[in-house]
Amino acid sequence: MLEAIVLIAIIAAVLIAALLAYAATRPDTFRLARAVNIQAPPEKIFPLIDNLRSFNSWNPFVKKDPAIRLVYSGADSGEGAAHTWDGTRDVGAGRLEITQSAPFSKVTMKLDMLTPIEAHNVVEFTLEPHGDMTSVTWAMHGRCSFIPKVMSLFCNMDKMVGGEFEKGLSSLKAIAETPGVGATPSPAH
Repeated sequence: MLEAIVLIAIIAAVLIAALLAYAATRPDTFRLARAVNIQAPPEKIFPLIDNLRSFNSWNPFVKKDPAIRLVYSGADSGEGAAHTWDGTRDVGAGRLEITQSAPFSKVTMKLDMLTPIEAHNVVEFTLEPHGDMTSVTWAMHGRCSFIPKVMSLFCNMDKMVGGEFEKGLSSLKAIAETPGVGATPSPAH
């Protein structure tokens, strides 16, 4: 009986070591993105991203926790606009800040997750007009430390986070395509 337990323990240790070794070979960076075509000009869509209060009206990560605590700071929109959040385990806690704002074409944000897993990533929204439509891409990229590499063996982050991006872009599309919603801000912040 003791020999069987020792054999099972050795096999388990070898399997765990093999999984950890495989995880170590995974890429050190990641990038995921989703896009949607919206029947609206970039001038109508841009303020829904560049202003974090407007952004959070369709942000699926905030919508996961109706009691989330949001604290806004800095500018109302554009570079320097920021917010911190603290919520349930589903949304965690962290900080988001707009670091670059190119009117009607691109918004770049610094995302600092503190919980449930610490991560520091870059979020980018690009808007490309195509006739009477605008292609909006929501992307995120950053470094991938060892723990997320191990986690990626058991859950597909692209599918999980990408699915949330798809929900958010669908909400953004619905809002932006609603007549009378959105504004055309001045390009100067």
